[in-house]
Amino acid sequence: MTIDDLKRQAAERAVEQVQSGMVVGLGHGSTAIYAVRRIGALIQVGTLKNVLGIPCSQQIELEARKLDIPITTLEENPVVDLTIDGADEVDPHLEVIKGGGGALLREKIVAQASTREIIVVDESKLSPALCTRFALPIEVIPFGWTTHLTFLESLGGRPKQRMASDGSPFKTDQGNFIIDCKFDPLTTPAALAELAEKIKARVGIVEHGFFIGIASEVIVAGTDRIRNIRR
Repeated sequence: MTIDDLKRQAAERAVEQVQSGMVVGLGHGSTAIYAVRRIGALIQVGTLKNVLGIPCSQQIELEARKLDIPITTLEENPVVDLTIDGADEVDPHLEVIKGGGGALLREKIVAQASTREIIVVDESKLSPALCTRFALPIEVIPFGWTTHLTFLESLGGRPKQRMASDGSPFKTDQGNFIIDCKFDPLTTPAALAELAEKIKARVGIVEHGFFIGIASEVIVAGTDRIRNIRR
């Protein structure tokens, strides 16, 4: 069974919790897209009715519209019943790093508006501590962005600007840059909270990819079974 098969199975397990009449956050990324497609398929056959989707990125909005998923906004529906999203790294406390796809700001805005947030991953994303396997994505405004490199280095980080496939700076849906910053593993909740607070307090940094206290459930697809881990 391939990694994509595992992602699809886990995403479809998460969609089992979507009910008719819900406002659903549509996450961004290679795993979340399977959930979006499954929701679209269930709407088309009439199993799900009156479901409204709030996409976490322009790319997912285009995909949702192709699947005829009705789209709404947080302005129209400020409370989201359930969001299904992927993650880049998950620790034993269900704290998460996201942002590998570049949509971390919108993903976090939708997540904090959600009654429940289900994170869907394959077992390769599980980690003993955040920053063990994945660099932290940090969204910054373009003006003065290089000044944040020295700042992040002062926190023990090893920052690098994310580049697009054509060699130009990667830009988010908001037109911002992303710095991917490696840190030593954050082995305690206190260390995680302290680093997140210091990064977020920096003027010019829009958001970081730590999702702390947000995931209510993580669905993990392994080679032998699918596990539901709840907070």
